[in-house]
Amino acid sequence: MAKDYYKILGVQKESSEEEIKKAYRKLAHQYHPDKSHGDEKKFKEINEAYQVLSDKEKRTQYDRFGTAFDGSQGFSGFQGAQGSPFGFGFDFSGVEDLSNLGDIFDTFFEGLGVKRKRRTYERGSDIEIVQEITLEEAFHGLNRDIRFGAFVLCDACAGAGYFTKDGVTQCTACDGRGEIQEVRRSFFGSFAQVRLCTKCHGSGQIPNKSCTVCGGKGRMEREKTVTVGIAPGVANDQLIKIAGAGEAGERGAEAGDLYVRVEIKSHPWFTREGDNLVMKKPLSVADVLLGEKIEIETIAREKIRVELPAGFHLRERLRIPGAGMPHLNRGGRGDLYVIFELKTPKKVSAKAKKLLEDLKREIEE
Repeated sequence: MAKDYYKILGVQKESSEEEIKKAYRKLAHQYHPDKSHGDEKKFKEINEAYQVLSDKEKRTQYDRFGTAFDGSQGFSGFQGAQGSPFGFGFDFSGVEDLSNLGDIFDTFFEGLGVKRKRRTYERGSDIEIVQEITLEEAFHGLNRDIRFGAFVLCDACAGAGYFTKDGVTQCTACDGRGEIQEVRRSFFGSFAQVRLCTKCHGSGQIPNKSCTVCGGKGRMEREKTVTVGIAPGVANDQLIKIAGAGEAGERGAEAGDLYVRVEIKSHPWFTREGDNLVMKKPLSVADVLLGEKIEIETIAREKIRVELPAGFHLRERLRIPGAGMPHLNRGGRGDLYVIFELKTPKKVSAKAKKLLEDLKREIEE
């Protein structure tokens, strides 16, 4: 009977590659033979399952046929020197700490020429701010000053974190390289790992006189003002990115970005549908019967007089082309749609009633 590799790793069949990887690392750490509570048989079984489920082609074959190897080969074909279940010929004995398997794998693949970007926490943070505007402001567009608290460059040292006039000295911890090489033992043997020098923060130099105002960070927390340009026709919930306008980075590192999320207030008369606007307009019976032109005021405060076309049904929406919102970045405007609400008089006089009866007979004839 075929083994249930998903059950062995404790994951679901629809689990992602990352979920399978996490489950494998946890179990490998738990059952490694060098651990006091280790289980060599279980450890090999876990590795067998991971070898199949971590490979897209093998996993597809396993999902379809219940196996990813021919019957003669089995998992034993992957045994390597010194009992390695990976077949790479590395000695796993004496590995004391398996909790940092992620770093171990990163180091291993870097050794094979796969470059991985080093982590850095010195870049300034991105900031997102919600800015509320009216529908009229969205129609016309505007520039608005936004104030918020954030890290900004230190004025005393111009963001350097030290006084440049006093110069710098080569870092003795890394001999000016900005990196320190360490030899680490792992599942795959011994590897040389390069890490950022924590003493000089990767610069290879130590300031002779750090800035006392910002504590050597090159930035301070202050109120910041940024002018944001909001284009005519901006959509509700639209995100505007301003590169480099977020928080300042440490010691001259890259600044974060500012994201402004636009929220448009609801309007008492207009409802927005994309670049089109919809409005309701009261209409008297007399205006309809007499064919009077109807005055409509647009979002741009333009007054337009329109005439109902012959045979127009009051349940329909009257379209006024080009009287809606501007099309963002491409010119022109959407349309305005008018929904009429018929008003009837609260009381009809005898004279008016007689006229309406005469009109009714005329229409019916």
